[in-house]
Amino acid sequence: MSDDRVKIAPSILAADFTRLGADVAEVEKFAPSAGVDRLHIDVMDGMFVPNISFGIPVLKSLAKVTRLPLETHLMIEAPERYLEDFVAAGSTSLLVHVEAAHHLHRTVQRIKSLGVKAGVVLNPATPLTVLEEILPDVDLVLLMTVNPGFGGQKFIRSTLPKVQRLRMMIHEMNIGCELEVDGGVDAQTARDCVSAGADVLVAGSAVFGTVEGIETSLGRLAAAANSGE
Repeated sequence: MSDDRVKIAPSILAADFTRLGADVAEVEKFAPSAGVDRLHIDVMDGMFVPNISFGIPVLKSLAKVTRLPLETHLMIEAPERYLEDFVAAGSTSLLVHVEAAHHLHRTVQRIKSLGVKAGVVLNPATPLTVLEEILPDVDLVLLMTVNPGFGGQKFIRSTLPKVQRLRMMIHEMNIGCELEVDGGVDAQTARDCVSAGADVLVAGSAVFGTVEGIETSLGRLAAAANSGE
């Protein structure tokens, strides 16, 4: 897999939890050919977002059965309370919302001090100006292309210019920060996101929720993401 391939981060939120280990094993089997280099773990607390998903016990279980890095997206209030716990459970990167972290710089530095990658997340209505002071310190910025809280939502097309502007910011600051998008990503919207400047795509329903199965779904998504259209 060449370094310039678009990366895909399957979100286990859309997986079948009666066979989570098997689904993850299948993703891992086809990961090299599809450009999968991580799993995306959506942690929701029912407060920051109107849904409750899963937490540390599920993460610990995943860490035992996969070699893929576990990118943990903390959709929770005051995420700084649980950074150490999630790293101890197996997280290889922690993504925190700028809307939820009370002291963002302190939180980012604490994540990095724990030896994992630090990312920040912006909701669709949050302006990019909040990144001006923190962008040089993070490994990744995740732009939500739906409002967070539920899988299977429709892609918000008005977020695409925001992706373009962030790509320009990263280029102008000459930093190696990844640009990731999350929400409503499928074979069609993947092309649009990559054209706008995304280099990592979070996909849940488009990987785990199709009748064709994981192998075919991953292949279709990877082909679309790297089509150059």
